[in-house]
Amino acid sequence: MKRISILLVAATSFAVPACTSDDPGTPGGDGSGSGSGSGSAGDEWDQLLGSREYDYNQALKTAALRLVGNLPTMDEVLAVQNAPDNAAKKVAYEALIQNYMSRPEFTRQMVLFWRDTFKMGETAELDQAPAFAAQLAVENRSYLELFTATTGNCPTVNAALNTITPANCAGTGPQAGVITNQGAMKHYFSNFAFRRVRWVQETFDCAKFPVELSGTPQDVGGAAPYIGVWPFASISGLQTGRVNFQDVSAVICANCHQSMNHIAPLFANYDIMGVYRPAISVPTPLDGAPMAQLTDYLPPTETTAWRFGVPAASLTELGAAMAADTDVQKCGVARVWNWALGKTDIVDTLQEVPTETIQAQIDAFAASGFKMKDLIYAVYTADDFVKF
Repeated sequence: MKRISILLVAATSFAVPACTSDDPGTPGGDGSGSGSGSGSAGDEWDQLLGSREYDYNQALKTAALRLVGNLPTMDEVLAVQNAPDNAAKKVAYEALIQNYMSRPEFTRQMVLFWRDTFKMGETAELDQAPAFAAQLAVENRSYLELFTATTGNCPTVNAALNTITPANCAGTGPQAGVITNQGAMKHYFSNFAFRRVRWVQETFDCAKFPVELSGTPQDVGGAAPYIGVWPFASISGLQTGRVNFQDVSAVICANCHQSMNHIAPLFANYDIMGVYRPAISVPTPLDGAPMAQLTDYLPPTETTAWRFGVPAASLTELGAAMAADTDVQKCGVARVWNWALGKTDIVDTLQEVPTETIQAQIDAFAASGFKMKDLIYAVYTADDFVKF
């Protein structure tokens, strides 16, 4: 039976309140179960999703390709296929998932996954951040170390042996997981460090700017309203800086920059080679490309922050704030689900598994202390992965 994509449901306006229901006769809507076709389109989707059946052999093929990079062997297929009932098939299947995640090939697959996620890799310098994320998965460590680790966060990869060797990062700058990684800072160098901010935001929060939106739009004199939660004057205009981030002549720049300008100064001390310097080391797009100044981002009364009401005076504080953000935690789960289902990047193509579908894994992720291998096992053994 062809898998009914739960992401297709996400791309429509249909609700999926019971995506993991085992009862094919329990529809959405009024719960009448009449099947008359008089309900909403969402009812039809709920019924289709509810009609899926367990197919552990089909799930095994996808899991093997993702977790070890090869199709299952005939012995592995038969171990599941010849089990006498679904309960036994489930046991055989789950044992193979555990086995796959214990193999050296799993390390390789994790490095590849995180290279794709971080959009960097394949050189010693650019592999450090993906390798650290892969190491957290292989060793079943906390996902939150991506933002908080102060040692061992620049490992090396031996592709021939499928091994990762821990190593400390070079330099004397702050250490906060991968968000202070020299290779990442070099790779995402730009004016005002805004490209670094975008990488952190999109990779770990799974959303493009603007991200802090108010339910009460404000008229700031432009054709469109200001929809941010920060005060409009909390970022620099020409009164305090050299670039008018308060400009309203075309678009409302502050809708994005309300958040960006409070984060970017934290990344601005990394130079074009990704080396942390004592002073701001990123240029502006002004004539002559002068180096940015703090007042270009923020008026003197403002401080750096991860989000409105969540100040972060340093990169280590930023990492701690990100680790505590439930949206960041959810993004980690969503990215594992997208990988498992073979979907494209959440931000680039807006393909995201509905929260209703992954809530059980989000809750279990937090309860486990955000252990990465536990999360991957939970996704590959979830009903929405093994039912077709």
